[in-house]
Amino acid sequence: MVRSRLVQGVLEDFERMLGPSSGTVHVAAAPGRINLIGEHTDYNDGFVLPMAIDRHVVVAFAPRADRTIRAYAAEPLETRELSLEMLERRSAGQSGRWGKRGGWFGYIAGVAWAMLNAGHPLSGIDVAIASDLPVGAGLSSSAALEIAVARALAEVSGIAWDPVTFARLAQRAEHEFAGVSCGIMDQLSVAAAREDCALLIDCRSLATRDVAIPENARLIVFDSGIRRDLASSAYNDRRAACARVVAAARWRHAWVHALRDVDDALLTEVAPSLDPVDVRRAAHVVAENQRPAALADAFHGGDLAKAGRLMLHSHASLRDLYEVSLPELDTLVELASGEPGCSGARLTGAGFGGCVIALVEEGSVERVMSSVEAGYEERTGRSPAAFVCRASSGARIITL
Repeated sequence: MVRSRLVQGVLEDFERMLGPSSGTVHVAAAPGRINLIGEHTDYNDGFVLPMAIDRHVVVAFAPRADRTIRAYAAEPLETRELSLEMLERRSAGQSGRWGKRGGWFGYIAGVAWAMLNAGHPLSGIDVAIASDLPVGAGLSSSAALEIAVARALAEVSGIAWDPVTFARLAQRAEHEFAGVSCGIMDQLSVAAAREDCALLIDCRSLATRDVAIPENARLIVFDSGIRRDLASSAYNDRRAACARVVAAARWRHAWVHALRDVDDALLTEVAPSLDPVDVRRAAHVVAENQRPAALADAFHGGDLAKAGRLMLHSHASLRDLYEVSLPELDTLVELASGEPGCSGARLTGAGFGGCVIALVEEGSVERVMSSVEAGYEERTGRSPAAFVCRASSGARIITL
């Protein structure tokens, strides 16, 4: 459910900042996501188990008579525009002033560029953007913006909506315009998720399977308050380490194309020729790649204890092998997992800051939230934002 106040607010922003439209104003919404398990496996052709959440980016939009994109964002209170003709002339990597240095507008320009580059004829559009997703918290606010804008552009341009197709285009926009070599998980989960379910994704074939969330399970998001910038963080370094291990394995076995194809025995075989740090990075991915299916099975059987253990193992691997956690994230995991009624916890998203998720029994939510918030403030001096999230459906046009 998209919050009605968010929708009403973006409609008011549209009228106030962009003026009356000659066409009908519509609203597109795309959710954020948490990743339940399967971290840093998506760009290694592996498996992931994300869940879209009931926090969204919403876009009020209307067609224009010319081929211009004009966009207003409530944060950072700015209006930008560009010509689609100019965008058509830009090649890959030429993001210029609309790229990452252009902030939020770079994502819009990137999505439009990717759609044009794929042969989709785009019409001009006015858009106003609002969100109740925290930015930089690891909840995929950028993917939600990309997919919401893609949904709006497809609607005004008469293009049939296909979640997989547009998730791929949004991923390309992230690569070319934001400088982040992300996998497909964020965009696909934001585009294709179903209500009350997580989405088990095979990131090689893009096959998906809905995984029902147990009725007695609740998921709490604890925001550490620490923001990170993936393009300037160690994210791309981690991806490069994985690529080096794959290259070493493929030199010996031509059938290896990604870390998905590497098991413990093969990693042991190639380890002597590699930097030990790269071996640790790969060891995380090899083990983590088994956890999404295992967590899906635990959910199917209603086994929250097993699900929690998998989450704790995942966090320990991200902390010790992939080294993307921080003391604040570790503190949140320790505090949450020590509470009765909490089955397990782990960082969610790429790491280097952002959020921790906790799997909690239905009757323990308020006590766990209160205890963790108090403990985190006492130990770090920070006040974490915390909220319970439910599984939401993917990008859609809202009926007004």
